[in-house]
Formats: sequence, structure tokens, C-alpha cells
Amino acid sequence: MSETINLTLKVWRQADAGSEGRFVIYDMQGVSTHMSFLEMMDVLNERLIKKGEEPVAFDHDCREGICGMCSMFINGRAHGPMDATTTCQLHMRHFKDGETVVVEPWRAGPFPVIKDLVVDRSSFDRIMQAGGFISVNTGNAPDANATPVPKADADEAFAAAACIGCGACVAACKNASAMLFVSAKVSQFALLPQGQVERTDRVQAMVRQHDLEGFGGCTNTGACEAECPKEISISHIARMNREYLFSIAKGDK
Repeated sequence: MSETINLTLKVWRQADAGSEGRFVIYDMQGVSTHMSFLEMMDVLNERLIKKGEEPVAFDHDCREGICGMCSMFINGRAHGPMDATTTCQLHMRHFKDGETVVVEPWRAGPFPVIKDLVVDRSSFDRIMQAGGFISVNTGNAPDANATPVPKADADEAFAAAACIGCGACVAACKNASAMLFVSAKVSQFALLPQGQVERTDRVQAMVRQHDLEGFGGCTNTGACEAECPKEISISHIARMNREYLFSIAKGDK
């Protein structure tokens, strides 16, 4: 395989949420196949700056697949063509020489565009503020073995907690639903004894905030699970639904 490839980038440029956006075409010659996608975007911006043009705004932080910031829609898929991969973990060796690569921001009402490829995902923060926490007075940190947790429950809670809140589930869903994100956060607490105190209040508060933010409903198409870089299972949505019905039956509001 060649060490370098030539690409045509078709990148969405938009000044802010109130401005009209458009695609701008950039000719990228000599892209190293060893680069990550974000490193390729860095090179593009270096070239734009040298020419006196405005660089493309995009989100990034850890560049290790942990922070969930690198939210890009690449060639019609959230985070690009590889399964279980964040944009920062996507490498240019997965693209072909001469290929046209279309790069867009997440497309969802609750994720308004801030600039270019950067969207405002503070709606996720407000969902977490509504109930994604445990507020109990614990005093000193208890011994790790003081509260036994069945291994199956611990494994399932850990799998749910792997959600990085990137928003790929929303971007992939035809309804712009965030139910995979919400259910993962509900599950990680519902499965553990530490999360039982606020169990019924939590699920109602988080689902209520989800709806207030304007996210759509889940119709079980599974697109969210297919595009999730951490492979969060839609079985968590089923658990969240059971938790919600349980809270209603119990009479909590």
C-alpha cells in the first residue's frame, strides 16, 4: 500500500448556528496513510493558515477514543467507515487514493452547530444533571469489598459506563433519539447497589429532560448500536424502559 494518498475533502463550513452553511472542497495531496483522521484535519488547517484562510473548526481533546469530542459525520457514517472506532482512532489507511471524503457535523436539532464541524452537546450535560449521579453521604471511602456486587451485574454496569457521550447514537438515528445514551447512564446505576437510593427518581428525571431537549423517540431500528464507537447494546434501552415502568407503577414522580 502507498505511504501517501491524494484525497478530495468536501467539508461543511458554517459560521454559527444562525448562518447558512455550505460544503467547501479542498484538494489534499500527499496524505500519509499513517495519520489519524484528526491529524489529517490538522494538516489541512496548517495549509489553510499558511494561505491566509480560516481553519476548519472541529472538536477534539484526548485523541485516544475516551473523551467523545471528535464528533464528525464522515461519508455518511458517524465517526467514519470503521466499526467501534472514534474519529480520532480512524486512520487514513482506510481510505483509497483519489477518494472524495465528505465531512459533516452531527445533524440533530438538540445539537445546534457552533461553527463548522463543532456542535453544542450541552443537552447531554443537562440530562446528566437531571439524574445521572448518586447523591448520598458516604463519609470516608468504603473498602472496595464492603459492598458485594455480582460479577454479571458489575460487567454489565461497566459495559454501560463505557459510553463516552459522543452523540453518534443521535446522529445515526432517524429520529435523533438519545435513548441509547440515556439508557446507558440509567443502566450503570440501576445495576449497582449504590444506585438504588434514587433509582426511580433518576430514570424519570433523565427521560423527562431527554424529551425537553427535543430528542426524538426510539423506534428500535438499531442504528444507534451499529454506529456506537463503544458498542453500547440496545438491551440497555429495554432495561431503561423496565426501570421507567417500574417507577410509574411504584407511584414515584
